[in-house]
Amino acid sequence: MRFQRGLIAEANLHSLYLMFNARDGFEREIRQHLACFQALINQFAEDYSEAELSAFVAVGAGYWDQLYPDARPAELCDFPKMSKDNRKAPHTPYDLFIHIRSDRTDVNHLVGSHVVELFGDAVHLQEQVKGFRYLDGRDLTGFVDGTENPHGAHRRKVALVDEAQDATFAGGSYVHIQRYRHAMEQWNELPTKVQENIIGRTKADNIEYSKEKKMAFSHVKRTGLKDENGNSIEILRQSMPYGTMKIQGLFFISVCHSPKPFEIMLRSMIEGDERGQHDKLLEYTKAETGAAFFAPSVDFLRQFL
Repeated sequence: MRFQRGLIAEANLHSLYLMFNARDGFEREIRQHLACFQALINQFAEDYSEAELSAFVAVGAGYWDQLYPDARPAELCDFPKMSKDNRKAPHTPYDLFIHIRSDRTDVNHLVGSHVVELFGDAVHLQEQVKGFRYLDGRDLTGFVDGTENPHGAHRRKVALVDEAQDATFAGGSYVHIQRYRHAMEQWNELPTKVQENIIGRTKADNIEYSKEKKMAFSHVKRTGLKDENGNSIEILRQSMPYGTMKIQGLFFISVCHSPKPFEIMLRSMIEGDERGQHDKLLEYTKAETGAAFFAPSVDFLRQFL
């Protein structure tokens, strides 16, 4: 089963995120546009080969049955909205999510313009965000992002549904997005050592704290989880910073063979452990959006041509 290569692509310099809501009565047209999507991307990738262009399209959990009523991914569900005290993960659903990225912002813009033109009146563009690589792969907080990402063949195993899980949707992936807004002024006022304690890594050289030194409230502790068998709970992060001079943050993207790892990590961050130790990083960044999608395989999409 051919998967959308943008799901597991390696890091690029620039990204463009497009979130759409569909208009009623255009389901047939949208299915056909999605069936042609990867061919469009492949053509642009060939025309601008030095840009290392890749992309994927994902369908919202709440829109899936309207678009594809005859089959549904086994674990597809709404975004796990949750909150505790001043920590919140809101649910702001979209019908379609298109992730475009390359090493050229002009190519991203060109592709995005053609995608919007392709869908035309069938959809309404709700939000668009431009992401960028910051320094050597760091978040705007100054710390390296995605250090725990899987590599090589293991990347596919973490990100993609396999035949044994769900044969109809093998090669697809469960996608969750959150647009975080950082409180940069407050964060930058913290001494570096305090920041490192909150993250659980050193800032300059990206060395993870030893088990003895790692705080229970650190981001690394709250997201570096294991299951009942002692295996690491993993997701593939495809996140990138975004921002202007006034608003800055991280556009978080989780790509996984199941929605459960993301939900477990998010709950650990917001609700904390049995002693109530939550992710202290959430005191300096806030999720303003949250949505769940499924990105089907190319073969699934193309059957509706």
